[in-house]
Amino acid sequence: MCDYSLHDVQSRPAKVGDKLTTRQFDSLTTGFAAPEDANMAVCVCPGTELAFATNVSSHPRWAFGWKTTINQTTAIFRQINKDKPHTHHDALEFADGQFVLLTDLVAGQEATVLQLPAQPAMATEVRAQGPLALIS
Repeated sequence: MCDYSLHDVQSRPAKVGDKLTTRQFDSLTTGFAAPEDANMAVCVCPGTELAFATNVSSHPRWAFGWKTTINQTTAIFRQINKDKPHTHHDALEFADGQFVLLTDLVAGQEATVLQLPAQPAMATEVRAQGPLALIS
């Protein structure tokens, strides 16, 4: 997915094996840029597994000018705070349970798409993955 602030940026979906780079786009939002075009955002689906070339670095919103290093190189792409419509939702979840907003990542970091989330192959699987009814 691409956060609302990247909707005016040319984009394409992520593919397995993509070598992506974190980039601050003209909208001042950081996202993943395509290797073939630094001005093209690559939209990543929730559940996508990513491997970074080095430990991940971020600029926390509360620590202007500071950089934090997360001692992790793999993450799963998630969407968080979906109940809040006018905020960033794209995030990375690390093995230690830590979440970092994609827009807080330092620009210039390289990540490879390892695996896309599984998609249902048949209509019965789509229905099976739908919401469950609460039986009381």
